[in-house]
Amino acid sequence: MSTERPDNDVTGPRRRRTPLAVASVAAAVLLAGGGVAYWASTTPGVGTPADSGSASRDKAPVLALDAAAAGPATPGDPSTPPPGIAPGEPDPNGPPVVYRAAGQLPDGPDEAAVHRATGTVASAEVARLARALGIPGTPRTVDASWVVGDEDGPGALLKVTKQAPGTWTFARTIPTKPCDPGKMCANQSPPEADGQPVSEKAAKAAAVPVLKAVGQDDAALTAGQLMGDVRVVNADPKVDGLPTYGWSTGVQIGPDGKVAGGSGQLKALEKGDTYPVIGADAALGQLNEAGKAKGDGGRDIGGCATPVPLEGEPIPSDPQCVPSNGKRAPVTQTVEDAEFGLALQYVDGRQTLVPSWLFHVRQGTGGPESTVTQIAVAPEFVGKPTAPTPSGDRKATSYAADGRTLEVTFWGGVCSTYTASAEESPGQVRITVTEKPQKGGACIMIAKELKRTVTLEKPLGDRTVIDAESGATVPRS
Repeated sequence: MSTERPDNDVTGPRRRRTPLAVASVAAAVLLAGGGVAYWASTTPGVGTPADSGSASRDKAPVLALDAAAAGPATPGDPSTPPPGIAPGEPDPNGPPVVYRAAGQLPDGPDEAAVHRATGTVASAEVARLARALGIPGTPRTVDASWVVGDEDGPGALLKVTKQAPGTWTFARTIPTKPCDPGKMCANQSPPEADGQPVSEKAAKAAAVPVLKAVGQDDAALTAGQLMGDVRVVNADPKVDGLPTYGWSTGVQIGPDGKVAGGSGQLKALEKGDTYPVIGADAALGQLNEAGKAKGDGGRDIGGCATPVPLEGEPIPSDPQCVPSNGKRAPVTQTVEDAEFGLALQYVDGRQTLVPSWLFHVRQGTGGPESTVTQIAVAPEFVGKPTAPTPSGDRKATSYAADGRTLEVTFWGGVCSTYTASAEESPGQVRITVTEKPQKGGACIMIAKELKRTVTLEKPLGDRTVIDAESGATVPRS
């Protein structure tokens, strides 16, 4: 059998297959909804980078990773990480995890490139998606987004941020009838699911026009997720021939076979810098080493007299509490397979697909399968992630830009008024959100997501947006 690689193989020279190292230290995994585990680990940790050409080593800049919050791992799934936990950070309420491989690791490349979307979304791109969704009308500008459809009444609404990657959301709205003041009307609540979901085959067929409009008609599709009587088609595209994680498009198909909602990214990805990468065995070592660094194999959970046993020790008959130095026993999860691909990270505040190993993990015997990702870029090219600031200290959480218009998103109280201002320099824009509490009267302590628009002196361009209070990079929404 020939061992020559095809001309279109752009992943770099293949490395020799190596035996899988069995990891023996602890790590932790962030659990997302629907049985999907997503850990985009960023710790450089252990492992020797593979030999590669000098071009990528001489020219590739260090990846400045951010600890910015990402969205749900699966489009259409409303689940999000627990509050205050950034992607790549273990859930402090869960036990540590040890990952052990069931067999040999697959071969991997010696180098691979990052990919990101750049520029702005054109009106024609939005119109093409609107036609696929069956929405009449012409795209119009609302703050830093394109909007097509009826925003206030019955019908359908498509919203696309103008700045790359062009995050889009679509929903069909429910007609409502006027309600007499002081009366509860039946149509004030969404109707209960009373239909039968369409088949997976029918759902995939209905999603094809939408996926084609966003350039993902060749993506791998799954349609097993249900939201009541709505079936969700999740599309995971291949980029440069590599599988992706975190860049999915979700299309919701109603029981009538029509598209009821969806979300994804509209702007096409572009190839960036090429980096030397490590093998899957070294990446698995990093995954476990990261957990060891988080707490030396366990978490001090405090209490009183009875310690929680370590792995292999008998369980006490009455384990009511633990001493202040007690450690939770690590949970072993089996890595059944691994593949080299691209996983979503925030780099300099921008969504970027970074070369990564995608580990397919089984939770216990016969348990659900999940995917855990680990950055594969050689450690010397990975910068330390920016630490997230305490909740409440950082007001600006994301932004969208359209020329000189900057739309800032932040969390605030319902009983205050807020304004946003910007201080500009050649390399960055510093955003300040100012709060003015209301005077007198009772106030409900409820936080809500708010947006304010700032007009810049010059278009944002490639400048970095910084939150002035925390000094942290603000990611694009």
